[in-house]
Amino acid sequence: MIKLGLLGFPLSHSLSPKIQTAALQDCGLEGIYSLYPVHPEEPQGVSDLLARVRSGEIHGLNVTIPHKQNVIPFLDTLTPTACAVGAVNTIYLHNNQLVGDNTDAPGFFADLQKLFTTAPDGDDKTGEKGDLNALVLGAGGSARAVVYALVNAGWEVMIAARRIEQSQEVALQFGKAKAIEFNPQTFQHSNLQLIVNTTPLGMTPNVDQSPWPENLPFPTNAAIYDLVYNPPETKLVRDARYQGLNATTGLGMLIEQAALAFEIWTGYQPLREIMFEAVKQTVD
Repeated sequence: MIKLGLLGFPLSHSLSPKIQTAALQDCGLEGIYSLYPVHPEEPQGVSDLLARVRSGEIHGLNVTIPHKQNVIPFLDTLTPTACAVGAVNTIYLHNNQLVGDNTDAPGFFADLQKLFTTAPDGDDKTGEKGDLNALVLGAGGSARAVVYALVNAGWEVMIAARRIEQSQEVALQFGKAKAIEFNPQTFQHSNLQLIVNTTPLGMTPNVDQSPWPENLPFPTNAAIYDLVYNPPETKLVRDARYQGLNATTGLGMLIEQAALAFEIWTGYQPLREIMFEAVKQTVD
């Protein structure tokens, strides 16, 4: 029996159990995926849960907010990706050591490539030709994963957050990234190929919100990637599509990062389509 789970708080609306249960079934594995809600002010709860991974009782954990950075002091080692991003979303035991990994970054980039591959003009802008300029909205843990993935792929990245200090902190960690003050009146964006929202703006139940200013047109050649996946079409995505732009929510990233974590834990590669179908109706 494979025992997997998710550490975070709160977890009542998590889609991970449905996604990972579908992966177990698809690969013909007997297992269970449980939720482990631990309040951010209960470090002993984190320590106790990780002790169960260390003992082999639990075979692997996903980690979500607010614990993606809180877990790091409890781990023995980090993968290069987790170390660079500064956040962990996947934990497993290897050679009696607790390892922290980050599948958000590769999961995001894998889904981003699908977005550009299906662009109306057929031009895959994630390739190596031309200048690649992106604007990342937000400077939290998800933003770090996105910036890391983009910079590693050769993108020039601008980071905008409510507080410039947050943007600067993230930008300092990565080359080809710079913090900006996002002023709709003065912002020059004609050369942007990508806008990524890593903030919670537009998430259910606040579906009428958007991180993009109402009075600011979208760049005419940019694709829009909103990490928010519930509702299935956020205001940001809807507005971008109305302007004729290629836009998507983060459901694909959610599936990709989950599949990559599952492969780390089990060595099996579940079908992404099966995992997607398991949650499609939930967010429709």
